[in-house]
Amino acid sequence: MAAVSASPLRDSASDVNKLTYEIFSILENNFLFGYDNPKFPKTAPPPADAKPTSRGGSANGKVRILSIDGGGATGGLLAARSLAHLESVLRRKSGDPAACIADFFDVAAGSGAGGLLAALLFTRRKDSNSPLFSAEDALKLLAGQRRKSSWMLRRFSRANRELAKIFGDGYTLKDTVKPVLIPCYDLSSEAPFVFSRADALETDGYDFRMRDVCAATSARKPVEVRSVDGRTKIMAVDGRIAMNNPTAAAITHVLNNKQEFPFCNGVEDLLVLSLGNGGSDFGAGNSGSTRSGLCRIAEDGASDMVDQAVSMAFGQSLETSYVRIQALGVCAKERESLKGINKLRKSTSQVLECVEAMLVQKYVKSVMFQGKKMTEDTNMDKIENFAGEIIKEQDRRKTSILPPVVLKQAPHHYAPSPRTSSATTLSSISSS
Repeated sequence: MAAVSASPLRDSASDVNKLTYEIFSILENNFLFGYDNPKFPKTAPPPADAKPTSRGGSANGKVRILSIDGGGATGGLLAARSLAHLESVLRRKSGDPAACIADFFDVAAGSGAGGLLAALLFTRRKDSNSPLFSAEDALKLLAGQRRKSSWMLRRFSRANRELAKIFGDGYTLKDTVKPVLIPCYDLSSEAPFVFSRADALETDGYDFRMRDVCAATSARKPVEVRSVDGRTKIMAVDGRIAMNNPTAAAITHVLNNKQEFPFCNGVEDLLVLSLGNGGSDFGAGNSGSTRSGLCRIAEDGASDMVDQAVSMAFGQSLETSYVRIQALGVCAKERESLKGINKLRKSTSQVLECVEAMLVQKYVKSVMFQGKKMTEDTNMDKIENFAGEIIKEQDRRKTSILPPVVLKQAPHHYAPSPRTSSATTLSSISSS
């Protein structure tokens, strides 16, 4: 029997799909990363010695980004438990029993409870170069605070004694071991405000105490926050209002921060772990409220849109370069456990049991033009696989001639800041 030639119609469809992918990639870059916006100059071509590797990206390596969502239905415990598991895997794979999350990421972004976690895991101890908390200790802190008479983030939103105990007055944005981005919403300027280590090192007017940063990003009611030198003042509320999922902001920051990430020219030069917290907690225990239902849809929808956009931007490198843990498709038993989770009658042990169940769920990923798909791997599996990728990057850097990351260690200048409201908004992230 003569061989049957490929169907012209099938070949045509394949060509259309390929063309559609290429067109969408260009549009996605322009939309997500603002390459054609005059405020965001086009990225420079890679150096002559930065040849592509078999893994994609430049020979100078990949920048590793950690992004953590706001409180959500688990109040930060899902992200904290995910990081504790990741840290355990990294210690085992690296052979270093003292390894911590901050050793394996170059940038951390967090909103709400995620901002608190980023601060705990990336703020440097005064007497060493190690962070204040390991991931396991941060998880214990979150769980322990929940057992007290007041829910943690409501206590933190008032910048009360708990934050003072942890950070005191001495720790500021300059004291993080790696760049951090922690958003809130500034009511004074009616715009998002992003607390940034890079900005703090550049200008004293953008350096804030870490306790104030955590209070601002988790504030349920407006709280006034001033920079260390008093020049910059904002009226902050919950960072989840500005960006519950800060992944896109973190990617944009890296791609436009050529001082610290000189060889990063696109998503092919990134490894990104994005952690959700089980969906929105708006209206928990009050599902009959139309308003709370709409708030929940808005928050979850905004986070999902960021996930979809980032997934499509990564395209063919999605499998190894971008992982999003959000625990979708909660079963009836878990949903009942989460119902009214912010009410104090719900024990911490119930919440942690629900978190453990979320981590063994099947991993759900966003697929270009196809929505979301469930995979055979669990969320735990994906975290462990991602740990392998960042260990590879860590090992590669040991033999690299040029470092992919050149962190600022001291400010270049201190310019006076005449502003009394948001300085680091989404439109000015590239300046860092």
